[in-house]
Amino acid sequence: MGDISFPPPYTPLARLHEAVRERGFAALSPSDVAALAGVDAGAFDALLPSWNRLEPDGYLRDGGRYRRRRHSSFIAENGALALHPHRAHWQPVEYNALHGGMQRWFEPIEEATFAQSAWSKLLLSLATLCSDLHANTPRWHVEAHQFRIDTADGIGRPTPEGAHRDGVDFVAVLLVGREDIIGGETRVFDVAGPDGQRFTLDAPWSLLFMEDARVIHESTPIRPRQGAASGHRDTLVVTYRASGFLGSD
Repeated sequence: MGDISFPPPYTPLARLHEAVRERGFAALSPSDVAALAGVDAGAFDALLPSWNRLEPDGYLRDGGRYRRRRHSSFIAENGALALHPHRAHWQPVEYNALHGGMQRWFEPIEEATFAQSAWSKLLLSLATLCSDLHANTPRWHVEAHQFRIDTADGIGRPTPEGAHRDGVDFVAVLLVGREDIIGGETRVFDVAGPDGQRFTLDAPWSLLFMEDARVIHESTPIRPRQGAASGHRDTLVVTYRASGFLGSD
């Protein structure tokens, strides 16, 4: 059976703030993500090689071996992005029933990756968006996660915890690439009602941006495309929280 997918409901960049205020989320096309970050088309390609050097996630409680990742924390303030000393990623069980309550020490993002100007411009542009939507908050505690979900064992789960919130103020999910897979549909639901939308991010460097208190989200499992031995889905997830890093309040 073939893969059925729905195209992303891209919001024009000029309506981004309005869309997030109305629905709690918005999706941007790759060209608008580049425009938001103030970079040329193709600038993010300098980051791509690092996804081939991610380390296995040793904390998966479902026993899976399908996820590789790196994680680092930053402070975005006054138009500058500063690396925070390496720390564990932590979430309460209220937001992540599967992996909440664990101090998860992932390998840090490589310096050669976050030293790229496209990296800082992207994360700072998202911080500015967060400030515009959050009463001009000047300082953001930023966690960046590089993910690769593969299908070497037949199936990969981008969100093994299911539909969830992250316990932060804003979440940005960037689709970095898809190779020889089907599935990986994005689902976003209003946390207080029946409104929801489903679509598949498939264009490299397309973006889903969410106000975390207002929506819950998930991505469906992926499988190899027919005839392919395996495949993978690469993403960059960046979270923004004003009051501090989760686990250090």
